[in-house]
Amino acid sequence: MITMTELAAEKVKEIAHAEGLEGQGLRLRVIGGGCAGFQYDLYFEDKPTAMDEQFESRGIQLFIDPLSYQYLDGTEIDYVDGVHGSGFKFGNPNVSGSCGCGSSFSA
Repeated sequence: MITMTELAAEKVKEIAHAEGLEGQGLRLRVIGGGCAGFQYDLYFEDKPTAMDEQFESRGIQLFIDPLSYQYLDGTEIDYVDGVHGSGFKFGNPNVSGSCGCGSSFSA
């Protein structure tokens, strides 16, 4: 299961409203890249595919492909706004290591 904090869900709703994307779901996937091997990718999408895992968290529909889901099961998505920058933060129990800048991970 994938979940979102209240702050992350509010930020997704704010972005969707600003971009005119209300009613779309949020695609979460893992892609190759970064200095640790994998990176997270988030974007809005109209509907899931037939193979997607689907979750709803705090009013946000989440779509995850089967390959990405094996790396993401149990992840909580948060949003941080701090001195060192703002963005979505992933609390992923499947991560075995990450890079120094925190933008990629290994599993």
